[in-house]
Amino acid sequence: MPATAQCRGPLRCSLDIDAELFHANGSLELSPRSGKIGSMRTFARITVDPVQMDGLPCIRSLRIPVATVIGMVSEGMTEDQILKAYPDLEREDIREALRYAAEAVRERELPMLSRPS
Repeated sequence: MPATAQCRGPLRCSLDIDAELFHANGSLELSPRSGKIGSMRTFARITVDPVQMDGLPCIRSLRIPVATVIGMVSEGMTEDQILKAYPDLEREDIREALRYAAEAVRERELPMLSRPS
């Protein structure tokens, strides 16, 4: 069964994913180029649990959503500032969150507002 996503606004998507795509440690696989879930790339530090944080991708089951970390980076926070705000995080968690976000949007069409002529 392919993975499907339902989005309720920016960064609020729920995934319906075949359980076979998860490893025993809860990590999820994404293919490196197509953005399709199920092959190649493994994210060992990213966990998705339907009963935790509404199934949002989180860092190592810490209840810290990947979207929170990405948002902090996008606001210009340094790794040191993020680690101070979330002492349970490690530098590699931030890097993997960025890699995960990159894979999540790779080769997908994003809605664009057309400008009137």
